[in-house]
Amino acid sequence: MFGLIGHLTSLEHAQSVANELGYPEYGDQGLDFWCSAPPQIVDHITVTSITGQKIEGRYVESCFLPEMLATRRIKAATRKILNAMAHAQKNGINITALGGFSSIIFETFNLQQIKQIRNLKLEFERFTTGNTHTAYILCRQVEEAAPKLGIELSKATVAVCGATGDIGSAVCRWLNVKTNVAELLLIARDKERLQDLQSELGRGKIMDLEEALPQADIVVWVASMPKGVEIDPKTLKQPCLLIDGGYPKNLATQVQHPGIYVLNGGIVEHSLDIEWKIMKIVNMDVPGRQLFACFAESMLLEFEKLYTNFSWGRNQITVEKMEQIGLISVKHGFRPLLMSF
Repeated sequence: MFGLIGHLTSLEHAQSVANELGYPEYGDQGLDFWCSAPPQIVDHITVTSITGQKIEGRYVESCFLPEMLATRRIKAATRKILNAMAHAQKNGINITALGGFSSIIFETFNLQQIKQIRNLKLEFERFTTGNTHTAYILCRQVEEAAPKLGIELSKATVAVCGATGDIGSAVCRWLNVKTNVAELLLIARDKERLQDLQSELGRGKIMDLEEALPQADIVVWVASMPKGVEIDPKTLKQPCLLIDGGYPKNLATQVQHPGIYVLNGGIVEHSLDIEWKIMKIVNMDVPGRQLFACFAESMLLEFEKLYTNFSWGRNQITVEKMEQIGLISVKHGFRPLLMSF
């Protein structure tokens, strides 16, 4: 059995869906209540592969909210993720994906050092960040969407925002090895890590966001656009492909202009309907078939009985592992989300 650990995008969002999930007592509660609310299994899932294989899964709502980080309730945030992992393990889930902020919190605060949750010892091999599949899908979205816009990769400049992160660095490695993109622009806050990445790749220009955007034919955003940052679409190339790989996704509402195309990044479509309700709550356009690639990774590992932390640690994703999860993804009927241009 596979598991998905997720969370809602805001306190307002959580309050609005509490009744739908069957927890009316949560619906009118404030942030302090959510800080103490325990994790819950709120969805039972059935997925069928195009091979005919069928698997069962569970969605674990961690009750984490992004406001916990914004209001410095760091201990509450980390406790949420660890308790959700323990809850998944106690319920016999073989492989669980850490979705949304879950993996970011786990890595940022070095939660791998905490192995004991009350009377339970966490078995980390039961968990995956899902980042390898996410990185693979982002790259496939670049490769498949660009030609539809008349963007030739061999002549294109690709900017990666968040290039030094786990997913961002993997995207850079793939684009460097598997495609013939003309130019890579590397954007991140940590200049030292950018220089290390540039040295590893043997190419790439380190740039600030404002300098890079007007030069890019394709922009891969691996993090949500920060609050207060605005993009003047008139300064972008036309056509320009923006792939929004952040969570929650906000580029489509921020950048609207003829010739600028925003694609929801890191999203896959399954060939067959999935029996669940949770994707309706996170506003997928086709909730019966569309889902986050990180969640799909745990499904793929369950299909293949690969009960291992396939994606784990920072900057450990190799092109070879992306190829491996990509082949499994295709085998079981998943494909990158695209849009009709």
